[in-house]
Amino acid sequence: MTSAFLWGLFAASSLVAGGVLALTLPIRERMLGLIMGFGAGVLISAVAYELVAEAFETSAGNGSLALGLAAGALTFYAGDAVIDRMGGDDRKRMHGNQGAGSAPAIVLGIVLDGIPESVVIGLGLIGGGGVSAAVIAAVFLSNLPEALAATTGLAAGGWAARKILGLWVTVALVSGVASLLGFAVFDSAGADVVAFTLAFAGGAILTMLADTMMPEAFEHGGKAVGLVTTLGFGLAFALTKLE
Repeated sequence: MTSAFLWGLFAASSLVAGGVLALTLPIRERMLGLIMGFGAGVLISAVAYELVAEAFETSAGNGSLALGLAAGALTFYAGDAVIDRMGGDDRKRMHGNQGAGSAPAIVLGIVLDGIPESVVIGLGLIGGGGVSAAVIAAVFLSNLPEALAATTGLAAGGWAARKILGLWVTVALVSGVASLLGFAVFDSAGADVVAFTLAFAGGAILTMLADTMMPEAFEHGGKAVGLVTTLGFGLAFALTKLE
């Protein structure tokens, strides 16, 4: 159980690293957009080959995969809409209006974005299996540009550096707990429940990518984002085959 928490914490630690980098170094918008595109490609590959493929093999064609994808997408969509109305809609933007938003809404929004990924890390340790290097890499790499963009926007909106870093440390700890719960809650669950949960996480992550990360990547990185997204996808796929 401890390893589940530590792996989840490690994968989310790039949020803190991204916050520190954004507060200490000038980040070019184009570079940030390209990094976000790369991270999106890595996450898409992890969803396809580590979540959906695994859910398909586990579900035995009983509908758990389709239900999980739909439930995950709809849950994120609904939760994100509520958080947007609360004032957290610009939480990941470099030039958003985060300073005018509700701090609790921003925190809840960032936690909502990261929990599905963290739960999957814990699920991967069920049954004595080792943690998936592809999933860890995907979560770690995707968190970094998100933190860079959000930190830049929050600082521009008037947030103090201590408050921003405190936010990322809090989210990293919550992610570790989510990973721990993913292991503890589903350790004795049946194959159908595990398949549904994997697909649920996949649906939520894909919806998050399309809603927040990929539009921001294209806005700042331009057409080259398509190339680095494909690069991230390909490298992550290769990593799954080396495990």
